[in-house]
Amino acid sequence: MRSPLRRTTALLFAAAALAGSTAPVSPPAAAAPSAAPAAVPAGTRHAECRTRVHGSHATAHCFNGNATTDHVQLHVECVRWWDPDMDTAPAAVGPAGHVSLAQRCWLGIRHAWVTHRAE
Repeated sequence: MRSPLRRTTALLFAAAALAGSTAPVSPPAAAAPSAAPAAVPAGTRHAECRTRVHGSHATAHCFNGNATTDHVQLHVECVRWWDPDMDTAPAAVGPAGHVSLAQRCWLGIRHAWVTHRAE
């Protein structure tokens, strides 16, 4: 009997072969997010964001209480391997500004996080 990871890897290679893809396919990642938040320069403060996941929908509400503009982006990692991970477009949050970002997966969200990029 094959292990679930080995079986999933075999299915990924089979799907890539059927789709005619020449890109290498890697096995599914662990539960931890694979992308780290973008580095913020030392001494720079960024907007405060609250992320909420409800079923297959993720929402982030960000408030910037600083004097500089911050660019925020919501990233969503889906539970199913065939469900593509999604990112919102970066949104600028000016001083004392508020922005809401939303994204979804088809069947469930494994992890959702916000990255910051100072202007």
